[in-house]
Amino acid sequence: MSTAAHFDYSEAFGRQIGVLKEEEQHRLRAATVALAGLGGAGGAQFVALLRLGVGRFHLADPDRFELANFSRQLGALIDTVGRNKAEAMAEMGARVNPEVGMRVFPEGVNATNLLDFLDGVDLVIDAIDFFAVAVRRLLMAECRRRGLTVVLASPVGFGASVVVFPPAGDSFEEHFGLRDGMTRFEQLLAFALGVGYGLSEEVDLTRVDLSRATGPAVGTACLLAAAMSATEAVKLIARQGPAPTGPYGVHFDPLRGRTVALGKLPGLADSPEGRALRDAFLRRMPGLGELLEREPA
Repeated sequence: MSTAAHFDYSEAFGRQIGVLKEEEQHRLRAATVALAGLGGAGGAQFVALLRLGVGRFHLADPDRFELANFSRQLGALIDTVGRNKAEAMAEMGARVNPEVGMRVFPEGVNATNLLDFLDGVDLVIDAIDFFAVAVRRLLMAECRRRGLTVVLASPVGFGASVVVFPPAGDSFEEHFGLRDGMTRFEQLLAFALGVGYGLSEEVDLTRVDLSRATGPAVGTACLLAAAMSATEAVKLIARQGPAPTGPYGVHFDPLRGRTVALGKLPGLADSPEGRALRDAFLRRMPGLGELLEREPA
């Protein structure tokens, strides 16, 4: 007889009771979480939510595992190299909880499937690749139209940042100061500053390759981002306190024992504070200033 035949949800997740209340565990079991991105932060977030006992998932990622993922992605194994990340992580999920419900989107989130991806979900986790700014804006806009809360978690150096976007208050674009006419690199710069890259001295920005859409990251930061975002999910799904009225965020740097609140980003070109942030960042990344000037929108 298979192990799945002996699976009992109450026993599998019962040790959480005492930290979670029984009714909170029931809410997690009944919840559906849409998770866009199953790489470093996203794969760890899926495992964290899965082991908290979340009952259903929509999983989306168009990429395949490769050796370069081994340092930080939980799904990157010898036998998953070359496999689609969403499909491989769904199989892992079924081995943890054979009763879990999963819809898999191996093509990733896009304009064609976005409505299906968000259909019937209670919470959205944005773990989309840092460089996929157009897809992120598309996802955030549709979530706002549907009244869905989005938890955005990002590994930053040895630390992590989490920003929560409820339906009320400033939108994703307002919070990060994004507007029509900005180039892709200008949008990436605003996003990087908004999630705390300006706070981390460890990130060597000369190692960022904009043409290949790659940059430095460590696995411990991905795990930290997952723990922080999964805790937000517990607050939003299971504890059901007062609904947040606007975006709120925090950056935690365990290397320095430092916690910084992340507020609305000033316009990078529209205010002295914003220009100072932009200039300080550009000094750490030679060559980006030229790209910002020449890159077409």
